[in-house]
Amino acid sequence: MSLVEDEDAIRAVFDTVASAWAAGDAEAFAEAYAENATAILPGYFLPGKATITESMAGAFAGPLHGSKRVHTLQSLRFIQADVAIVISRSSTDFPGGAGPISLVTWVLAKQDGRWRIEAYHDCPAAEPTLRGDAR
Repeated sequence: MSLVEDEDAIRAVFDTVASAWAAGDAEAFAEAYAENATAILPGYFLPGKATITESMAGAFAGPLHGSKRVHTLQSLRFIQADVAIVISRSSTDFPGGAGPISLVTWVLAKQDGRWRIEAYHDCPAAEPTLRGDAR
């Protein structure tokens, strides 16, 4: 697979998780994650795909019901041929408006020819006062 094909495959992972989120489908959402993936969100540490699936199922049935997640990729770089780091500006949007922006670091690894999320770290975005803040 070429670098361009790998970049396209990684971007497709973001399409998959966004579509699964909009559908409220925790199983499809978590399918993009590796078995031992970790997700860190403000106040939460979710170790493993099973925990991520369970947490998202509850969130989709409750406070995130009817929302969608929008990711705007800011950078994508390969640290090895089969490992990439992606930075995104992301928001959880509900009908009627966009939610607050988060800055997210994603680590993806290619396993058996498929890119999967190994680590996810989300933090609220501050106003763009620091150098290097990509809006």
